[in-house]
Amino acid sequence: MQRRPLGRSGLSASPFAFGGNVFGWTVDEPRSFELLDAFVAAGFNLIDTADVYSRWVPGHLGGESETILGHWLRQSGRRKDVLIATKVGFEMGPGRKGLSRRHILESVDASLARLGIDRIDLYQSHEDDPETPIPETLETYRELLDLGKVRVIGASNFGARRLAESLEVGRVHGLPTYQSLQPKYNLMDRAEYEGELEEVCRTRGLGVITYSSLASGFLTGKYRSKADLGKSPRGARAEARLTDRGRRILDALDEVATETGSKPATVALAWLIARPSVTATIASATSLDQLDELIAATRLRLPNAAMERLDRASA
Repeated sequence: MQRRPLGRSGLSASPFAFGGNVFGWTVDEPRSFELLDAFVAAGFNLIDTADVYSRWVPGHLGGESETILGHWLRQSGRRKDVLIATKVGFEMGPGRKGLSRRHILESVDASLARLGIDRIDLYQSHEDDPETPIPETLETYRELLDLGKVRVIGASNFGARRLAESLEVGRVHGLPTYQSLQPKYNLMDRAEYEGELEEVCRTRGLGVITYSSLASGFLTGKYRSKADLGKSPRGARAEARLTDRGRRILDALDEVATETGSKPATVALAWLIARPSVTATIASATSLDQLDELIAATRLRLPNAAMERLDRASA
């Protein structure tokens, strides 16, 4: 399996990363184990989660995804074969959010306990925290790196200005710097990443791990009308994408899928994997058939004409 450097961290990741947001939400523990076993057996190594997954589910407190992943790590014995990426910063309860020293130190120990591991491979700031001074956050990460609780730090949901500022603060003060960015990026959502944010990542040598890579399932072609929105718990997120542009993108995906003998989801991920600044693309599966469609994207080399057609449709 091809591996790509994760920034300048010394780590390398497979181009497709499994999104752990579904663990304990749309897939139960036995199915999660089945999917993870198949993912690793196929040669992939990056698994992404967060402490807040899946706090949005009624009755959940957060940490459900990390807990299931920890159970799988213990049962499977595959810890050395995978990179575990998790995040800190989203609200876990009253007064429990952000990138302050106190919250990070409390959160990292909680994540380590749920995951049942001694060290997190990639620990990511889930979102920017303008209320906490950047040096405080980076100094806290230095503590965690020195203690061996974290190998590498990354950022998620940062804008170009704040990301660049954080990188500069780290450089000037000799503090750890983010080695990766996790932006929302897919054929439907291009404007936020392409441009200044992509340029910061490119010039500073950051790895880029895209999330919402299938636009919450919209790019699979599952949701083509409002009548389709009830097909899954995530269907409501697709309603805003049922626009002329959204349908134009689905049409282009259908055409390329037919030409290449692939599925629309496979084509959508293959387009992302081919983007020059992208290291890995996160996507979730709830069945082995879905997982096969995602894995196929790593083997699909889209012709230039197909890339251009998708670029035009999604412009």
